[in-house]
Amino acid sequence: MPLQPDISQIASLIGDNARARMLTALMGGKALTATELALEANITPPTASSHLHKLVEGQLLIVRKQGRHKYFQLQGHDVAELLESLLSISARLQNPGRKTGPSNPRLRQARVCYNHLAGELGVALFDSLSAQQLITPSPDNTQLTTAGHEFFQQQGVDFDQLKPGRRPLCKACLDWSERRSHLAGVLGQWILDDLFASGWAERELDSRAVRFSERGLRLFLMRYGIVG
Repeated sequence: MPLQPDISQIASLIGDNARARMLTALMGGKALTATELALEANITPPTASSHLHKLVEGQLLIVRKQGRHKYFQLQGHDVAELLESLLSISARLQNPGRKTGPSNPRLRQARVCYNHLAGELGVALFDSLSAQQLITPSPDNTQLTTAGHEFFQQQGVDFDQLKPGRRPLCKACLDWSERRSHLAGVLGQWILDDLFASGWAERELDSRAVRFSERGLRLFLMRYGIVG
């Protein structure tokens, strides 16, 4: 019988409630300390350290040292996408027929999903790019069209510098609150970074929520042809 990856190891790491809460807290893309993650999981710091050790050993997290402090982050975008998918499946199975997603309306509207825009505005962006034929949507192989390449060049994307490497340029990521796709991949990260660099939006402190200014929201909707 051919060998195959043992998904039970990863499942057991994520399946613990405290570890699941810490992993979800890291989906905002920020590095957090063990103390901060202990608060997120409502456990003691020694217990959090034990859980974090297992997550690092299991290659779901990486740890960075700065001075005397240690900071923990998700191992990469693939771990974030796995967590987002699990949130979507869990919401559907545990609350069939009910509106899914966070109760905080700001989180529902726009939030960070590791390094790209999620929530209502993230889904609206994906839908608009698809409708304008700037991307060809697919659950497994979303592609940037020729028209999309020209459009994003006009917005300031330097495709020579924007090298996907192992990551795809565009990727459909299932949004757990909307149950439809938002845009991930290298281009999705560029869009989110550009929102912050332009001053159109900013991250809320201690939250994954993305807060748009009135002007920034108007310009965002206009730029990407989103009908508000």
